[in-house]
Amino acid sequence: MKAPWKRYLLPAAMCAAAAGIGSFGTKVDSDWYKNVTKPAWQPPGWVFGPAWSTLYTLTAVASGRVLTRLPDSRDRRAYLGELAANMAVNVAWSWLFFSARRPDASLVDSLILEASTLRLLRKAAAVDKTAALMLTPYAAWVGFATVLNGEILRLNPDEMPRSLSCTRTEGR
Repeated sequence: MKAPWKRYLLPAAMCAAAAGIGSFGTKVDSDWYKNVTKPAWQPPGWVFGPAWSTLYTLTAVASGRVLTRLPDSRDRRAYLGELAANMAVNVAWSWLFFSARRPDASLVDSLILEASTLRLLRKAAAVDKTAALMLTPYAAWVGFATVLNGEILRLNPDEMPRSLSCTRTEGR
C-alpha cells in the first residue's frame, strides 16, 4: 500500500505545473491588455497572484485527500485524468486570453473549465466532504472569472474576430 502522503505528490505537481505554464502565457503588462476596457468591478491586478496560489494549493490538497479515499487504482487514475484535463484547460485560458488575444475563445475555455471544476467537486464530494469544501473556492473563482471574461468581451466588441461576428452588413 502506498503511503498516504504520496497521493498528494502528483496533484501538487500538476497544480504547480499549471501555475508555472499558465504564468508564462499571462501578459498583464502587454499594451493590448492595458488598452482593453475592463469593468469597474474587476479586482485589482495584485489580487490574482495570491488568489490563484491559494486556489492551486487548495486543489492539490483536496485532490490528495480524494486520492487517499478512492477505493481502487482505476478510480484514482480516472480522477487524476480529470484533474490533468482540468489543469490543461486552466492553462489554456491564459494563453488564449493574453497571448492569443482571444477573449471569445477564452470565454469558451472558461465555460469548459467551470464544468470540469464542478465535476471534480462532485467527485470529491462523493468520497470526502472536506475535499469538496476545499474545491468550492476554485469553482466559485472560475465562475466569477467566466463572468468577468464575458464582460470584457462585451465591453470590447472589436476583440471578436470578424469570422465569429454576427453583425449585419449593408445591403442585406
